[in-house]
Amino acid sequence: MYNGLYSIHVVTLDGHGGKGSGVIAFQNGRIFGGDAFLYYNGSYVLTGASFKGEVVVSQHTKAIDMKPLFGGSGSSQSAQPVGIGVSGTLTETGGEINGAAFQNKQSLLFTATLKKLISLD
Repeated sequence: MYNGLYSIHVVTLDGHGGKGSGVIAFQNGRIFGGDAFLYYNGSYVLTGASFKGEVVVSQHTKAIDMKPLFGGSGSSQSAQPVGIGVSGTLTETGGEINGAAFQNKQSLLFTATLKKLISLD
């Protein structure tokens, strides 16, 4: 199984110029994790080493002097949760994710690299 806690390093596509890092866990069809400003919660279906899923990203801490990558806001704005569709592959040591976040009536495409930190089996 590929259940585990992974580091995640996200890069936005289509000229948006954003990057982000955090941790993300895959465990028995559930996805959860977070970073300094955001937390993630969702589900996935694994077929072999490939998966498809949905994640909701919510802000847990207001950002000062920066805007979190997905759905976050600065201290003067309220942040709304953002739905993200994801797909990718998992291995015993890492993985790759492609996804699209839908926020402010706009899609934000991204890719992410995963490195397995611990197994959750």
